Amino acid sequence: MASAVILTALNAVGQVDPDKRELVQFGFSQAVEGASPVAAYGYYYLNEPNFLKTNLTLRVALAPVYLDTELGFVGLLGPNTDLGAGLAGGGYADNYYEFRDGKYFPEESFTGYGAEGSVSVYHLFNPGKLIPLFGVFHLKEHYSTYQGNDELSPGFVLPHAHSTIDWRAGVRFGGREPLLHPDLAMELSAWYEGQYRTDSGPYGLDGDRILEANSELYWARALLIYTLPKSQQSIDINLLGGGSWHADRFSAYRLGGDLPLASEFPLTIPGYFYQEISARDFVSFTTQYTVPLDASHSWSLSPIGAIAAVEYVPGLGQPGAVNSGVGLGLGYRSRSGVWQVMASYGYGFEARRIEGSGGQSLGILCQINLGARHPGGPTHLDRFIGFLPNHL
Repeated sequence: MASAVILTALNAVGQVDPDKRELVQFGFSQAVEGASPVAAYGYYYLNEPNFLKTNLTLRVALAPVYLDTELGFVGLLGPNTDLGAGLAGGGYADNYYEFRDGKYFPEESFTGYGAEGSVSVYHLFNPGKLIPLFGVFHLKEHYSTYQGNDELSPGFVLPHAHSTIDWRAGVRFGGREPLLHPDLAMELSAWYEGQYRTDSGPYGLDGDRILEANSELYWARALLIYTLPKSQQSIDINLLGGGSWHADRFSAYRLGGDLPLASEFPLTIPGYFYQEISARDFVSFTTQYTVPLDASHSWSLSPIGAIAAVEYVPGLGQPGAVNSGVGLGLGYRSRSGVWQVMASYGYGFEARRIEGSGGQSLGILCQINLGARHPGGPTHLDRFIGFLPNHL
């Protein structure tokens, strides 16, 4: 069975983050039935304001084989406009896993390595307001190279090593901190992304698939997380929708699984393989309700439900446009707020498996917040920070 370490790094913030953060994040998900890659992420995250100088902020996300960094220059382009310069690279971040009709094809999957440089501009439109409104422009060049594994079909031709110029623009009202379960968050945002590649063209088995020369994506999100002060019951609602032009296997929206910090816009569906579904258009709705089980609010139970309507990438479809799943998580949170752990079970209703529809998965999530400063207290609205991913 193949394995993968997944890190969709916290590549650019909705502003240069003014808060000191030191986190360790870990997530693991595995299907109960059917062969699939082992989906996991693990990284150390540091955000260090006043790095060397008062107007510099260093952000580092370090995984076992991947490093993502950004140096933020606060107010460099004006009192409300920050500039960020980033470097990233390492192994496995560009891996590709082929899924069709609920089946994993290791003979058509391969390993990817990448390196990139980026420049970002973050502008605050409403200084002094309780909920910030940011404009974001992000430009990067990403170089990808691929390597076959032992299971790769002898006749399978890998995509050419290539460079991708990627630019993204968006507006975000509010945001979400990079925590496993924030106590409070809200967001309304809209985004556009253009991808332009060198060395595009056919690859695969007798050229049966293509790396597009350019792809365009657009999407929007509405998110709300609210925790009742006394009971500490919490609701998490996430509505996402998007479309594309010329989406291919690398630029498609990937849905499935339950790894909430593998990307900034997680398209989770419990019970499915991680990123099992490749869509060029989608609408997704996810909700989770967390209920404390003890007086100290350390233990909790979290039912979750998700449903998505998709238009599949050609060649990667399956019967039915609707995919849905439910899950249940048992969580523990230390009274200091430093430790959070959740074990989960998920069932995907329309997941295609050998014996028909219905997929099951098990997972575990862990967060160590080394910089926890307000244990048990909700995050204030004026500290909302939005994050962008390397990939959706």
